[in-house]
Amino acid sequence: MPFITTTDGTEIFYKDWGNGQPILFHHGWPLSADDWDTQMLFFLHRGYRVIAHDRRGHGRSSQSSTGHDMDTYAADVAELARALDLRNTVHVGHSTGGGEVTRYVARHGQGRVAKAVLVSAIPPIMLKTSANPDGTPLAVFDDLRAQLAANRAQFYRDVPIPFYGFNRPGARLIEGVVDNWWRQGMMGAAHAHYECIRVFSETDFNEDLKLIDVPTLVMHGDDDQIVPYRDAALLSAKQLKHGTLKLYKGFPHGMLTIHADVLNADILAFIAE
Repeated sequence: MPFITTTDGTEIFYKDWGNGQPILFHHGWPLSADDWDTQMLFFLHRGYRVIAHDRRGHGRSSQSSTGHDMDTYAADVAELARALDLRNTVHVGHSTGGGEVTRYVARHGQGRVAKAVLVSAIPPIMLKTSANPDGTPLAVFDDLRAQLAANRAQFYRDVPIPFYGFNRPGARLIEGVVDNWWRQGMMGAAHAHYECIRVFSETDFNEDLKLIDVPTLVMHGDDDQIVPYRDAALLSAKQLKHGTLKLYKGFPHGMLTIHADVLNADILAFIAE
Protein backbone atom coordinates (compact mmCIF):
# COMPACT_ATOMS: atom_id res chain seq x y z
CA MET A 1 0.00 0.00 0.00
CA PRO A 2 1.29 3.54 -0.72
CA PHE A 3 2.66 5.60 2.16
CA ILE A 4 4.79 8.68 2.62
CA THR A 5 6.99 9.10 5.68
CA THR A 6 6.86 12.57 7.23
CA THR A 7 9.83 14.40 8.71
CA ASP A 8 8.96 13.11 12.19
CA GLY A 9 8.80 9.50 10.98
CA THR A 10 5.02 9.14 10.75
CA GLU A 11 3.74 6.98 7.90
CA ILE A 12 0.75 8.52 6.09
CA PHE A 13 -1.36 6.17 3.97
CA TYR A 14 -2.92 7.51 0.78
CA LYS A 15 -4.91 6.44 -2.27
CA ASP A 16 -4.02 7.94 -5.65
CA TRP A 17 -6.17 7.03 -8.65
CA GLY A 18 -6.32 8.33 -12.20
CA ASN A 19 -4.95 11.32 -14.07
CA GLY A 20 -6.04 14.86 -14.78
CA GLN A 21 -6.57 17.76 -12.40
CA PRO A 22 -6.02 16.48 -8.86
CA ILE A 23 -8.68 16.52 -6.15
CA LEU A 24 -7.44 15.81 -2.63
CA PHE A 25 -10.06 14.68 -0.11
CA HIS A 26 -9.68 15.26 3.65
CA HIS A 27 -11.79 13.04 5.92
CA GLY A 28 -13.58 13.78 9.18
CA TRP A 29 -13.10 12.40 12.69
CA PRO A 30 -12.59 9.52 13.43
CA LEU A 31 -12.77 8.15 9.90
CA SER A 32 -10.35 7.47 7.05
CA ALA A 33 -9.82 7.93 3.33
CA ASP A 34 -12.46 5.24 2.80
CA ASP A 35 -15.17 7.75 3.70
CA TRP A 36 -14.58 9.33 0.30
CA ASP A 37 -14.97 6.19 -1.84
CA THR A 38 -18.21 7.38 -3.47
CA GLN A 39 -16.71 10.76 -4.34
CA MET A 40 -13.44 9.27 -5.56
CA LEU A 41 -15.21 6.92 -7.95
CA PHE A 42 -17.50 9.70 -9.18
CA PHE A 43 -14.67 12.11 -9.99
CA LEU A 44 -12.30 9.41 -11.26
CA HIS A 45 -14.88 8.48 -13.87
CA ARG A 46 -15.07 12.12 -14.94
CA GLY A 47 -11.39 12.46 -15.72
CA TYR A 48 -9.92 13.71 -12.47
CA ARG A 49 -6.99 12.42 -10.45
CA VAL A 50 -8.36 11.62 -6.99
CA ILE A 51 -6.30 11.34 -3.82
CA ALA A 52 -7.33 10.71 -0.22
CA HIS A 53 -5.15 10.10 2.82
CA ASP A 54 -5.61 8.74 6.33
CA ARG A 55 -4.78 11.43 8.87
CA ARG A 56 -2.04 10.45 11.35
CA GLY A 57 -3.51 8.17 14.00
CA HIS A 58 -6.47 7.37 11.75
CA GLY A 59 -7.11 4.46 9.39
CA ARG A 60 -3.92 2.82 8.11
CA SER A 61 -1.52 5.65 8.99
CA SER A 62 0.90 5.39 11.90
CA GLN A 63 -0.64 5.42 15.35
CA SER A 64 1.72 8.18 16.40
CA SER A 65 1.68 9.41 19.99
CA THR A 66 2.48 13.00 18.97
CA GLY A 67 1.41 15.55 16.39
CA HIS A 68 -2.28 15.59 17.20
CA ASP A 69 -2.87 19.25 16.43
CA MET A 70 -4.12 21.09 13.38
CA ASP A 71 -0.74 22.59 12.50
CA THR A 72 0.76 19.11 12.21
CA TYR A 73 -2.23 17.74 10.30
CA ALA A 74 -1.81 20.54 7.73
CA ALA A 75 1.97 20.05 7.60
CA ASP A 76 1.42 16.34 6.87
CA VAL A 77 -0.81 17.32 3.94
CA ALA A 78 1.89 19.71 2.70
CA GLU A 79 4.42 16.87 2.74
CA LEU A 80 1.99 14.64 0.83
CA ALA A 81 1.33 17.36 -1.76
CA ARG A 82 5.06 17.84 -2.31
CA ALA A 83 5.75 14.10 -2.50
CA LEU A 84 3.03 13.64 -5.14
CA ASP A 85 3.87 16.98 -6.85
CA LEU A 86 0.25 18.11 -6.60
CA ARG A 87 -0.48 21.41 -8.33
CA ASN A 88 -3.67 23.17 -9.43
CA THR A 89 -5.37 20.98 -6.83
CA VAL A 90 -8.91 21.16 -5.51
CA HIS A 91 -9.00 20.39 -1.77
CA VAL A 92 -12.27 19.00 -0.42
CA GLY A 93 -12.68 18.53 3.34
CA HIS A 94 -15.50 17.18 5.49
CA SER A 95 -15.96 18.21 9.14
CA THR A 96 -12.50 18.04 10.78
CA GLY A 97 -11.12 17.60 7.28
CA GLY A 98 -12.66 20.96 6.41
CA GLY A 99 -10.56 22.48 9.16
CA GLU A 100 -7.52 20.70 7.76
CA VAL A 101 -8.23 22.15 4.31
CA THR A 102 -8.62 25.61 5.79
CA ARG A 103 -5.31 25.49 7.67
CA TYR A 104 -3.45 23.88 4.76
CA VAL A 105 -4.70 26.26 2.07
CA ALA A 106 -4.06 29.31 4.25
CA ARG A 107 -0.54 28.37 5.36
CA HIS A 108 0.92 25.90 2.85
CA GLY A 109 -1.08 25.99 -0.34
CA GLN A 110 0.26 29.07 -2.11
CA GLY A 111 0.83 28.24 -5.76
CA ARG A 112 -0.55 24.71 -5.46
CA VAL A 113 -4.28 25.17 -4.81
CA ALA A 114 -6.94 25.96 -7.42
CA LYS A 115 -10.09 25.80 -5.26
CA ALA A 116 -11.34 24.57 -1.89
CA VAL A 117 -14.57 22.94 -0.73
CA LEU A 118 -15.65 22.85 2.92
CA VAL A 119 -18.38 20.28 3.64
CA SER A 120 -20.11 20.35 7.06
CA ALA A 121 -16.85 21.83 8.23
CA ILE A 122 -15.75 22.88 11.73
CA PRO A 123 -14.40 26.42 11.04
CA PRO A 124 -14.34 29.08 12.31
CA ILE A 125 -14.35 27.45 15.81
CA MET A 126 -16.77 25.04 17.46
CA LEU A 127 -16.11 25.75 21.15
CA LYS A 128 -18.24 28.24 23.04
CA THR A 129 -16.05 31.11 24.26
CA SER A 130 -16.53 34.76 25.13
CA ALA A 131 -15.66 35.56 21.51
CA ASN A 132 -17.93 32.78 20.21
CA PRO A 133 -20.97 32.83 22.52
CA ASP A 134 -23.12 30.66 20.24
CA GLY A 135 -20.59 27.83 20.15
CA THR A 136 -20.86 24.37 21.70
CA PRO A 137 -20.12 24.21 25.46
CA LEU A 138 -16.94 22.47 26.62
CA ALA A 139 -19.03 20.00 28.63
CA VAL A 140 -20.28 18.46 25.37
CA PHE A 141 -16.75 17.68 24.24
CA ASP A 142 -15.77 16.46 27.70
CA ASP A 143 -18.65 13.99 27.46
CA LEU A 144 -17.43 12.77 24.07
CA ARG A 145 -13.99 12.13 25.55
CA ALA A 146 -15.49 10.29 28.51
CA GLN A 147 -17.59 8.03 26.28
CA LEU A 148 -14.64 7.28 24.00
CA ALA A 149 -12.40 6.37 26.94
CA ALA A 150 -15.05 4.21 28.60
CA ASN A 151 -16.20 2.12 25.62
CA ARG A 152 -15.01 3.27 22.22
CA ALA A 153 -16.62 0.36 20.37
CA GLN A 154 -20.11 1.19 21.64
CA PHE A 155 -19.52 4.93 21.30
CA TYR A 156 -18.75 4.40 17.62
CA ARG A 157 -22.06 2.59 17.21
CA ASP A 158 -23.96 5.47 18.79
CA VAL A 159 -22.37 8.49 17.06
CA PRO A 160 -23.42 7.62 13.47
CA ILE A 161 -27.10 7.81 14.39
CA PRO A 162 -27.23 11.64 14.76
CA PHE A 163 -24.25 11.98 12.39
CA TYR A 164 -26.45 10.78 9.50
CA GLY A 165 -29.74 12.01 10.92
CA PHE A 166 -31.02 8.48 11.43
CA ASN A 167 -32.68 9.64 14.66
CA ARG A 168 -35.07 11.97 12.82
CA PRO A 169 -38.75 11.00 12.41
CA GLY A 170 -39.25 8.96 9.27
CA ALA A 171 -35.53 8.50 8.61
CA ARG A 172 -34.47 5.11 7.26
CA LEU A 173 -31.57 3.54 9.12
CA ILE A 174 -28.92 2.33 6.66
CA GLU A 175 -27.11 -0.39 8.59
CA GLY A 176 -24.23 -0.65 6.12
CA VAL A 177 -23.43 3.04 6.56
CA VAL A 178 -23.34 2.67 10.35
CA ASP A 179 -21.20 -0.47 10.07
CA ASN A 180 -18.77 1.28 7.73
CA TRP A 181 -18.49 4.27 10.07
CA TRP A 182 -17.73 1.88 12.95
CA ARG A 183 -15.21 -0.06 10.86
CA GLN A 184 -13.30 3.05 9.88
CA GLY A 185 -13.31 4.42 13.40
CA MET A 186 -12.06 1.23 15.01
CA MET A 187 -9.14 1.04 12.54
CA GLY A 188 -7.58 4.13 14.10
CA ALA A 189 -5.86 4.79 17.41
CA ALA A 190 -7.95 5.51 20.49
CA HIS A 191 -5.37 8.02 21.70
CA ALA A 192 -5.33 9.91 18.40
CA HIS A 193 -9.12 10.03 18.31
CA TYR A 194 -9.27 11.22 21.92
CA GLU A 195 -6.81 14.03 21.23
CA CYS A 196 -8.55 14.95 17.98
CA ILE A 197 -11.70 15.91 19.91
CA ARG A 198 -9.71 18.81 21.34
CA VAL A 199 -8.34 19.63 17.90
CA PHE A 200 -11.70 19.80 16.14
CA SER A 201 -13.46 21.61 18.97
CA GLU A 202 -10.87 24.17 20.09
CA THR A 203 -8.87 25.13 16.99
CA ASP A 204 -9.57 28.70 15.89
CA PHE A 205 -9.61 29.15 12.09
CA ASN A 206 -10.74 32.77 11.92
CA GLU A 207 -7.40 34.10 10.72
CA ASP A 208 -6.93 31.20 8.30
CA LEU A 209 -10.24 31.93 6.60
CA LYS A 210 -9.17 35.52 6.00
CA LEU A 211 -5.94 34.38 4.31
CA ILE A 212 -7.55 32.06 1.76
CA ASP A 213 -7.54 33.72 -1.66
CA VAL A 214 -8.90 30.94 -3.89
CA PRO A 215 -12.57 30.28 -4.71
CA THR A 216 -14.08 28.32 -1.83
CA LEU A 217 -17.43 26.54 -1.70
CA VAL A 218 -18.97 26.20 1.77
CA MET A 219 -21.60 23.42 1.92
CA HIS A 220 -23.67 22.64 5.02
CA GLY A 221 -26.91 20.96 5.95
CA ASP A 222 -29.34 22.96 8.06
CA ASP A 223 -30.14 19.84 10.14
CA ASP A 224 -26.52 19.15 11.09
CA GLN A 225 -26.61 17.86 14.69
CA ILE A 226 -22.81 17.61 14.99
CA VAL A 227 -21.58 20.96 13.65
CA PRO A 228 -24.50 23.43 13.71
CA TYR A 229 -24.42 25.45 10.52
CA ARG A 230 -25.24 28.83 12.09
CA ASP A 231 -21.98 28.80 14.05
CA ALA A 232 -19.96 27.28 11.22
CA ALA A 233 -20.84 27.73 7.55
CA LEU A 234 -22.59 31.08 7.96
CA LEU A 235 -19.63 32.59 9.78
CA SER A 236 -16.97 31.00 7.55
CA ALA A 237 -18.54 32.22 4.33
CA LYS A 238 -18.53 35.79 5.61
CA GLN A 239 -14.76 35.74 6.19
CA LEU A 240 -13.69 34.18 2.90
CA LYS A 241 -12.54 36.54 0.16
CA HIS A 242 -14.07 34.38 -2.58
CA GLY A 243 -16.56 32.25 -0.68
CA THR A 244 -19.81 30.74 -1.94
CA LEU A 245 -22.32 29.44 0.60
CA LYS A 246 -24.69 26.59 -0.24
CA LEU A 247 -27.13 25.32 2.42
CA TYR A 248 -29.12 22.09 2.15
CA LYS A 249 -32.53 21.92 3.76
CA GLY A 250 -32.90 18.93 6.08
CA PHE A 251 -29.48 17.46 5.31
CA PRO A 252 -27.41 16.00 8.20
CA HIS A 253 -23.73 16.18 9.06
CA GLY A 254 -22.92 13.08 7.00
CA MET A 255 -24.69 14.37 3.91
CA LEU A 256 -21.75 13.57 1.63
CA THR A 257 -22.55 9.87 2.16
CA ILE A 258 -26.34 9.65 2.20
CA HIS A 259 -26.88 12.49 -0.28
CA ALA A 260 -23.80 11.87 -2.42
CA ASP A 261 -25.74 12.32 -5.66
CA VAL A 262 -26.60 15.91 -4.76
CA LEU A 263 -23.24 16.81 -3.22
CA ASN A 264 -21.15 15.29 -6.00
CA ALA A 265 -23.03 17.15 -8.71
CA ASP A 266 -22.67 20.47 -6.90
CA ILE A 267 -18.95 19.97 -6.25
CA LEU A 268 -18.42 19.04 -9.89
CA ALA A 269 -20.24 22.18 -11.05
CA PHE A 270 -18.10 24.32 -8.73
CA ILE A 271 -14.85 22.78 -9.93
CA ALA A 272 -15.86 23.18 -13.56
CA GLU A 273 -16.82 26.86 -13.26
